[in-house]
This record gives sequence, C-alpha cells and structure tokens, in this order.
Amino acid sequence: MTVRGLQEQPRAAEAGAEGAVDPRSAGGGGSNIPRHVAIIMDGNGRWASARGLPRAAGHRQGAEAARKVLRAAGEAGVECLTLYAFSSENWRRPKTEIADLMGLLRYYIKAELDSLHREGVRLKIIGDHKAFPADIARMIEQAVERTAGNSRITLAMALNYGARAELAKAVRGLAGRVSAGTLDPEAIGEAEIEGALDTADLPPLDLLIRTSGEQRLSNFLLWQAAYAELYFTDILWPDFDGEALRGALAAFAGRDRRYGGL
Repeated sequence: MTVRGLQEQPRAAEAGAEGAVDPRSAGGGGSNIPRHVAIIMDGNGRWASARGLPRAAGHRQGAEAARKVLRAAGEAGVECLTLYAFSSENWRRPKTEIADLMGLLRYYIKAELDSLHREGVRLKIIGDHKAFPADIARMIEQAVERTAGNSRITLAMALNYGARAELAKAVRGLAGRVSAGTLDPEAIGEAEIEGALDTADLPPLDLLIRTSGEQRLSNFLLWQAAYAELYFTDILWPDFDGEALRGALAAFAGRDRRYGGL
C-alpha cells in the first residue's frame, strides 16, 4: 500500500496564508501526538466488491475497523477521534443500503455502548442525528447522556453531517443573536464562528485522514481543517487498523507545522 499526503506540495499556510492561529492546535502544545484526529472512512463498498460480497459486508467490516482504530487512538494518547460515519449526501444511496446502515448503527450502539462506557469513551454527535428513525435518535441521545462523564477519549461521530450545513447553521445562530441585540455584528470573528460550530467543545483538529486513495474533503470539517495536516492512504477502510493509524501518527510527528510562519 502507498501513502500519499500533501508533504510534497506547498501547504496553504506556507503559500502566504495569514491570520492568527490557535496555539492549542499545535498537536498538544508541541507534542508529537495529535490531540484531535478525524477520519473519512472510505472504501467499504470497494472492499466488499473485491471479495464478491454485498456492500453491507463492507460496512460491517468497516465497523470492526472503527473499533480497532478507536482503541489504538486511546492507547496513543489522542484526546478526540472524529469519524465521518454518515454524511448528509449518503441519503442519496440506494434505500436497501441505507436500511443496512441504519441496522448496523442500531446494532453498534447496542453491542458497543457498555464497552465504550467501561473504557472511558465519551460519545459526541456532530450533525443532525434527529433525521434518523426515531428509535435510533433516542438510542444515540441515551448513549451520549450515559457517556457524558467519561474523559479518557472523545469519540465524535459525524452522523447526517455536512460541513456546509454546519457553517450555515452557525451563521443562522449568530444572525439570530445579532437580531436579538445580544451580539454586536462588528464583534463577530473567528472565535465566535468556531463557538457556533458542532465541534465547539472539541480540541482543534490536528490530523485529517482519508482512506481508499481518494484525495478530497467531501464536505467534512471544512472550517476545522484549515490548518490540519492531511494524510491520504490507499488502504481501504475495512483494512485500516491500529498499525495503519500508528503509521499516520508517525507521519504527523514528522511534519513541520509552521502555520504560515518561518
């Protein structure tokens, strides 16, 4: 498998980007371990197709990969792992595949909640999970409530998530505050926008990984990824495991994060 990133291309920051950078985003105050890792889990369908299996089999194996990667991230000292589990565009997929994904989500919550809680995982949801069937929405909310006091690692699941929709919602919220007279429009800056995003209580994003060889963000964490390191791998998501994550973390440790400085 080959690993491809942006290390051989000029980073946007090095190409003249300006602006203040949150010092917290420097991998934990200069640490080689990223505080916040996000993954676009791509390749389930191709993994299944290559084996003559239905796409649902790829999604099930992808759930196993998520379990392995969460464990490895916690062991490495990552504070937050964000997984792109279901995008707002995924509703366009065949109804049978969506039904399989909903069934897998039900199963995963039931089967894994006790283990997540026992291992100190705090579950957080970004996106509009209320668009899911009512029983799944309730299960998600109960899981979030049950794990709210955990602090070993945060697992942020992006469910029915789209970054443009997130930004639009943040703008509407700020506009509402301006209309109500509780916010001066001249006072709106980056901090106010970040505070209105779904990720407001998460560490700044340090490392964004995409599997399966694709090299695009696909409407995922567009604001948050402004200064994140990007890591692309040809490994299909169901084959991505703890060793693969450690390889990505090692690549991150070798990056020179200058944020537009010298």
